Amino acid sequence: MRYLVLSDIHANLEALEAVLASAAPYDQVLLLGDYVGYGADPNAVIDRMRRLPVAALIRGNHDKVAAGLEDTEGFNHVAREAITWTASVLTPENRAWLAALPAGPAVVDGLTEICHGTTFDEDAYVFDDLEALRSLRSAERPLCLYGHTHVPAIYRLVGEEGPNGSPHGGRTLELLGPPRGVTFPLTLDGTSQYLVNCGAVGQPRDGDARAAYGMLDTDARRLVIHRTSYDLAAAQQKIVEAGLPEVLAQRLAMGR
Repeated sequence: MRYLVLSDIHANLEALEAVLASAAPYDQVLLLGDYVGYGADPNAVIDRMRRLPVAALIRGNHDKVAAGLEDTEGFNHVAREAITWTASVLTPENRAWLAALPAGPAVVDGLTEICHGTTFDEDAYVFDDLEALRSLRSAERPLCLYGHTHVPAIYRLVGEEGPNGSPHGGRTLELLGPPRGVTFPLTLDGTSQYLVNCGAVGQPRDGDARAAYGMLDTDARRLVIHRTSYDLAAAQQKIVEAGLPEVLAQRLAMGR
C-alpha cells in the first residue's frame, strides 16, 4: 500500500493541489488534521479533501475551533482572527464535516497509526525528546505519523525495554536528520519505533517555503518526506483579498 501523508493544509488550496499532482500515483491518503485556519480557501480545501481516497483521518485544533467545538482560548491574535473569519465563511455542510472528524490517535494498519499532536494528547506539541518519548511509549504501532508543529522531524526509539516496561535498559531515542531537501528517505527497520512528522502542506515553519508531505510504502517499509513548490503568489493574494492579516501571506514566503 502506498499512502500519501498530508498534515496542516490550513486552507491553502494552491499548496494542496501542487502536492496532489506531485505525489501521484498513490493508493490512499492519510489526513492528520488542521485542514483550515490561516489560509483563504477553507471550503475549497475541504471539498477537495472529501473527494480523496482516504484511509484514515483525524481532526486538528484549528478544525475543532472552526467547527465551534472549542473556543479560541490559547490562540494568538493572528490565529484567532483567521479562525474567526474561517468559521464565518464555512458552508453548513463543511462545518458539520469538521465537527464530525474523529480525535486522534487512529490506527491505520499493522504498521502505522496517526495523530495530530501526540498519541497521549491530540493538542500537545512534540518539540523535544521528552514529548517524543512519551508519545512513542503511548503508541500502538511501530510507526506513528504526526503533525501540528509544521516542522519535519524523525524520532527513532531503538533497543529493548527494561524490567516491567521501564524506559531504561538500553532503549535509546535518536533524532534523525533533520529532514531537508527535495526528498528525505527513511527505511523502517523491524525492531525500532518511529515518530515522524512529514511537515506541513499549507504553512511550513522550518525555513523552507515549499509544501511538505510524505509517501509511505508499507510493503517496502519505506517513508519519504517530499517538498514541492506551488503558486505561492496566488495563495498570498487570496489571503490579502480576503481581508485576513497580511502577516499570514508574508510568512508563507519565509516558511515560518
